[in-house]
Amino acid sequence: MCVAIPSKVVEIGDSIATVERFGERLVVSTLLLPDPVALGDYVIVQARSYAVEAIPAAEAQKALALFREWFATADDAGGEFKDPEEVN
Repeated sequence: MCVAIPSKVVEIGDSIATVERFGERLVVSTLLLPDPVALGDYVIVQARSYAVEAIPAAEAQKALALFREWFATADDAGGEFKDPEEVN
């Protein structure tokens, strides 16, 4: 099973982007996207390597809010997660 966590674009290069999600940064290919991405855009990443879909910020925020709720449960159990909006 794959869980698609929205990832925020924090750097852009030629056909690549650095994205961040909950404190983790990944360099991913943007070749599969139909349109270029901009800093601050949100994308869905597959196989930790390819951005496959850009999603609206409002949709990303809703999904991230759900993940924060789930992660809060993990925090209560001793886990530690970083909010992508609080990193940087």
